[in-house]
Amino acid sequence: MSISKGIALITGSAQGIGRSIALRLAKDGYDIALNDIPSKYSQLRGVADDIDRSGRKALVFVADVTAEEQVKGMVQEVAKDLGGLDVMVANAGVARLLPLISTELKDWERIMNTNARGTFLCYKYAAEQMIKQGRAGRIIGASSLAGKTGIPLTSAYCASKFAVRGLTQSAALELGRYGITVNAYAPGHIQSPMGKSLWKRIHVAHPLLHSG
Repeated sequence: MSISKGIALITGSAQGIGRSIALRLAKDGYDIALNDIPSKYSQLRGVADDIDRSGRKALVFVADVTAEEQVKGMVQEVAKDLGGLDVMVANAGVARLLPLISTELKDWERIMNTNARGTFLCYKYAAEQMIKQGRAGRIIGASSLAGKTGIPLTSAYCASKFAVRGLTQSAALELGRYGITVNAYAPGHIQSPMGKSLWKRIHVAHPLLHSG
């Protein structure tokens, strides 16, 4: 096994974009901390096995990104077990398609808690760890095309992804003096299980949105 380029923690990495990010960072030479919720444990183990076979180290850390103590504890465990934290990818997210007038407060809170609150907690505790280490770092969050423009049936989701953009820009200005960069990626339609389902339903409800 070659010398590791660092340690990367990717939330929501059991499938989809998070899984792909984890596999790519492993290929690029990072040891990987994989995270998702308890119901995704078996999928996480599968990703960990794929990374292990590639010659890099991968450990699984089950935690809910909306729970502050779990996020704080996860970052501490990653640093202890793998030797620090150099890259945090706050990728975990949820979405639900609902018209604005049919969106209940519980729907709004679930989406905002995971996508905005969860990203904030990951940024906060990753930044604390990176500052303590004194070796700079990279923090990356999951925004979306829906964080740049409104899309029908996604009022709560759009709001959460716009929030990630604002959080990311503010964090970048604060943390740059420590050598920590903060960026967000904003994918459009991705052929992941969640992405395919969402965009199919949006297209059926609003066929002119994707015409021409």
